[in-house]
Amino acid sequence: MWFSRLGLVAHIKLLKNNRFYRFNSISALACVPSSYSDELTANTYDTIFVGDNDKLYELNSCKVVEILINSRKDPGLALLLFRKFEARGFKHDVETYSALIKILSNWGMNVKLDTILLEVIQSKEENLGFEVSELFDVLVEGLDGEGPDALVWALNALVKAYATVGMFDEAIDTLFKTSRSGFGSCLLSCNYLMNQLVNCEKTDMAVAIFMQLKRLGLEPNVYTYTIIMKAYCKQGSLEKAFNVFEEMENAGVAPNVFSYTTYLEGLCFHKRADLAYKLLQVWIGTNVPLDVYAFTVVIRCFSNEKKLKEAETVLIEMEQHGFAPDAVCYEAIIRAHCKAGNILQALDLHHDMESKGIKTNCFIVSSILKCLCQTGMLSEVVEQFNIFKKSGIFLDKVVYNIAIEALCELGKMEEAIDFLNDMKGEKIEPDVVHYTTLIHGYCSQGRLTDAVKLFEKMIDGGLNPDIVTYDVLIGGCFKNGLAEEALKLLNHVKEQGLIPTSSTYNLIIKGLCSTGKVEEAEAVFNSLEEKNLDNYAALVHGYCESNNTKSAYELFWKLFKKGFLINKDSCVKLLSSLCMEASFCDAGDMMKARLIFDNLVGGGLNPDVIIYTIMINGYCKRNSLKEAYSLFEEMKERGLRPDIITYTVLLDGHSKTNLKMSQIRSDAGSIASEKIDAFTFLSLMKEMDMPVDATCYTALIDSCCKSDKLCDAIRLFDEMVNIGLEPDTVAYTALVSGYCRHGQIEKAVNLVNNMTTRGVQPDVHTMSTLHSGISKARKL
Repeated sequence: MWFSRLGLVAHIKLLKNNRFYRFNSISALACVPSSYSDELTANTYDTIFVGDNDKLYELNSCKVVEILINSRKDPGLALLLFRKFEARGFKHDVETYSALIKILSNWGMNVKLDTILLEVIQSKEENLGFEVSELFDVLVEGLDGEGPDALVWALNALVKAYATVGMFDEAIDTLFKTSRSGFGSCLLSCNYLMNQLVNCEKTDMAVAIFMQLKRLGLEPNVYTYTIIMKAYCKQGSLEKAFNVFEEMENAGVAPNVFSYTTYLEGLCFHKRADLAYKLLQVWIGTNVPLDVYAFTVVIRCFSNEKKLKEAETVLIEMEQHGFAPDAVCYEAIIRAHCKAGNILQALDLHHDMESKGIKTNCFIVSSILKCLCQTGMLSEVVEQFNIFKKSGIFLDKVVYNIAIEALCELGKMEEAIDFLNDMKGEKIEPDVVHYTTLIHGYCSQGRLTDAVKLFEKMIDGGLNPDIVTYDVLIGGCFKNGLAEEALKLLNHVKEQGLIPTSSTYNLIIKGLCSTGKVEEAEAVFNSLEEKNLDNYAALVHGYCESNNTKSAYELFWKLFKKGFLINKDSCVKLLSSLCMEASFCDAGDMMKARLIFDNLVGGGLNPDVIIYTIMINGYCKRNSLKEAYSLFEEMKERGLRPDIITYTVLLDGHSKTNLKMSQIRSDAGSIASEKIDAFTFLSLMKEMDMPVDATCYTALIDSCCKSDKLCDAIRLFDEMVNIGLEPDTVAYTALVSGYCRHGQIEKAVNLVNNMTTRGVQPDVHTMSTLHSGISKARKL
C-alpha cells in the first residue's frame, strides 16, 4: 500500500537525518496505540497532545504522517490537525505535506489542495527545510500499488500553483516531468498554464507548450484551442488565429461561444471593428453559437474607436436578431458619448435603455454626471443626481463625489456637506477623496477656517489625509496670503511620514513667488535633490507672478538650450509677461517673446488662439502691424478660429483707438463693446480690408449678447444670414443665450427649432443654455 511505503520512506529518512521534534522528554504517544483507529475525531489532538500542563510532548514526522493517514476518511479533520500541529510549533516536512496532499487529492478538494501547494511554493526553502522537487519525488514514489488518478491531480495542481505565481519555468518543468514519469497530464492544468502565459504576454511559450503536448499525444479540447487562438490574436497573427477554427473542425472539436467571442476580441484588440462587425454578421447568418457578449464586444470596439453611429447600429441589429441588450451594451456607447462630450446623445440612449426595462447602474450614472460636470452644466449634475437617487438605484462613492464637486463649484457648500451626511445615512462611508473635494471647495471660496475645521473633523473620524489633501490646504493658504502657514503645513506633511510630490513643491514655489517671497521660493527649489521640468516650469511661472520677467526668460532659455521645453501653461505665462513689458519698454522684450514663440512651434508645442492673440497684441502695442497681421494669417492657416479678442487687438493696432486691455482673457469678453459698437467695429474692419467672415460675426454677436445688447445681436445675426454667411452652432447658441438673458424663452426655443430645420445640430452648450434659461424662467 502507498501509505505503508510512504511511512517507511519517512522513517528511513528520519533515521538518516536524525530529524526528531522533541518538546518534552516524556512521550504522550505512549498513552495511545501505535496504530490508531479509523475513528479519529476533532478531539484527537487534545486527547493525544495536550497534558495537564497544556504542553506538547515528543512528536516526529512519522507520528504526524500516521495520524494524518488515520484521519483520511475525514479530510477536513486531517487539515485541521495539520494546522494545529503547525500552530503549536511543529515544523512540517516533505513527508507530512505529501501525506496531506494525497488525502486532499483523493477527496477532490482542489481549492484546499491549491492553497497548500501555493503555501509550499511561496515559502522560502530555509523555512520549509526541503525543496519542492523533493515533494514531487515523494509524490511519484507513493504511486506504487494505488490508482494514479489522485496523484495526477496533485501533480497537476502543482503545475497550476507554479503558474499562479508566475513561476512558469518551474510549471513547465513539472508538467513535462509528470509526462516523462508515465502519468498523463491533466488537460485542465495545461489549459490553465497556457492561459496564464497568454495573460502575461508570454504567447510564444504558450504556443510551444501546445505544440509539444500534441506531439506527446494530448488531445486538445475546445478551451485549449481557444486559448491558442487568443495567443495568436495577441501576437497580431489574426490569420493564424482564424485557421484554428479549421484545425478544430479537422479534430472534430466544435467551437463554442467562447471561441467565437475570443476571435472577435482579438480583432477589436487590433482596432479592426469593421472586420469584427462583418464577421459577426456572417456568423449570425450561419447560426453559429453566439450570445449577447459577442455583440457587446463589437459595440465596445466601435465605441473605443469613436465610431458611435456604427456602435448604435449593432445595438439595433442585435435586438432584430433576438438578442436582448443589457446595461453593459448601453454602458459602452453611453460612456463613449460622454467622453466625446455628447451629453444629449448619452441622455437619449439612457432614456431608451430605461424605457426597455433595463435598469441603469452607478457606472453609467457616473459617466453621465462627469460629462455634465466637464461641460460646465453643474446645476444639471445636481438635478440629475437627485433624479437618479429618487429612482432607487445604488449610487456609489464616485457618483456622490461628482455631485459634491459640482455643488462646491457652484459655491453651495452647505448643500455639499448635506450630501456628505446623506452618504452616511445610506451606509456609505465617506473617504479622503470626499473630504478633500469639500476642503478644496472651501479653499476656493476663501473660507480657509471652514476648510481647516473639516480637515480636523476628517482626522478625528479616523481618516488619514493624503498628500493631495495637504496640497489643497497649502494652495488655500497661499490664496489667502498665508505663506508661513503653508510652509508649516509642508513641514507637518514630512512629520506625518508622507512624501511631498513634485506638485506639492510646485505649489510652494508658485505660492511663495506670488506673495513676493522670491528668495524663499528659490531656496525651496534649490533644496530639491531631484528636479524635474515641472519644478523648473513652476519657478518660471513664479518669476512671472512676481514681475521678474528677466529671471523667467533666462531660466527658460537656459533649459531650452539644453533641449528641454517647459509646459505650455508656463510658456503662455512667460509670453504674456514679455508682451506686456514690450508695451512699456523697448522692443527687446518682443524679440524675446518671438524667439520663445518660434521655438515652441519648432519644439512641437502647437500654439492655440490664446498664444497667438498674446503675440498679436504684443506686436500691435509696438505698432508692428505687419508682424501682427502675418501671425493672424498664420493662425487661420492652422485652422484656429480668431475670437473677439483677436479681432479687437488687431483693430486696436489699425485704428489707433484708445482700447486698453488690462489682460488677454480667454472667455471672449465684451472688450470691444465697451469702447466701440459692433457696427462701427465692422466698418473699421472693412476699411482696413480685414476679412469679415462668419467667425467675426459670431464673435460680435456673442459680445453683444454678453453686454445685454440683444437688439444689436439680432441685427448682426440677420445681416450675417442676408450676406450669405451660414451661422454655425456657436452663433445660434450665442443668440439663444441672449434671448434667455432677457427672459424671451419662447424665441429661444423657436431659434433652436429653426437651427435644427436648417440642418445645424444643437450641441451640449446650446441645450444647456436653453435648459438653464427655462429653469430660471420657471423660478421667476
